[in-house]
Amino acid sequence: MSMETGAALPAGSVTLADGTTVALSDLPLPAVIYFYPKDDTSGCTREAQDFTVLGDDFAAAGASVIGVSKDSPASHAKFAAKQALTVTLGSDEDGSVCDAFGVWGEKQMYGRTYLGMERATFLFDVNGRLAKVWRKVKVPGHAQQVLDAVRAL
Repeated sequence: MSMETGAALPAGSVTLADGTTVALSDLPLPAVIYFYPKDDTSGCTREAQDFTVLGDDFAAAGASVIGVSKDSPASHAKFAAKQALTVTLGSDEDGSVCDAFGVWGEKQMYGRTYLGMERATFLFDVNGRLAKVWRKVKVPGHAQQVLDAVRAL
């Protein structure tokens, strides 16, 4: 399933590092939801650090930001503590949110096919409609591109 611009924010919820559950519909809008493959890997660490550094700028623009992976809440807590992250991280262990956004699927690396997470970011406007999507994200400069898009809403 692939989300198109103008689509409504899908239903679903994620579990935060502290064990609380947050429904996507309860996120303050505009909302940035970014999906990443795995806690504490180089690209995912850099991406979370970049969103953390720009956290005050996103807040000043009125946007909430949440990073989602299939890692456990405990893994998120450890990752955030180790890397001094302040960006909100959500766990989608059952994959239902990943499926709703169409970011879980077949990937290939070194000639091997496996199931994995696509690095993707979704920006929802104040009406809960998909304003912009970035697929197959390259991390350097990405958080700034998303912030620029938030400011342009």
